[in-house]
Amino acid sequence: MAPSPPPKSAPDHALASPRPARSLAVKAVSFGLIGVVNTIIDFSVFWVAVQKFAVPLVPANVLAWLVAVSASYVMNASITFAVESGRQLRWRSYAAFVASGIVGVVANTTTLVIADHFIPLAVGDEKMALALSKLCAIAVSFLVNFSMSHFVVFRRR
Repeated sequence: MAPSPPPKSAPDHALASPRPARSLAVKAVSFGLIGVVNTIIDFSVFWVAVQKFAVPLVPANVLAWLVAVSASYVMNASITFAVESGRQLRWRSYAAFVASGIVGVVANTTTLVIADHFIPLAVGDEKMALALSKLCAIAVSFLVNFSMSHFVVFRRR
């Protein structure tokens, strides 16, 4: 019988095994909570731009989205995907995060249009149908944005 290798010392063992990754469910909750904060940021920037500075709707919306997506990148790199990012902010990751946000907006809008076509037939109430369509769109964009962040932007190297 061959002798077993000597046990690794604590510092060697700590260096050999990286900190365990957070569970997917914990990351999804963190991502969602950051999304709530970013929704508040988005709305606030939009509202101030339109109400206080008379910025037209489309430029105000784009400005608000850029501020919110930037805040989202910083918070997700620092909290949700801290292990994967090393809490480092990188231009390349930021660009990928913004691009994935665009994919999320496209998924959201596409889902909204499709759901708005079919849900009124089942519900009958226009306001309720619109609210349900928007909730479907939010759910789809959450799944797309989280997946893009988890598997593309902040993937383990």
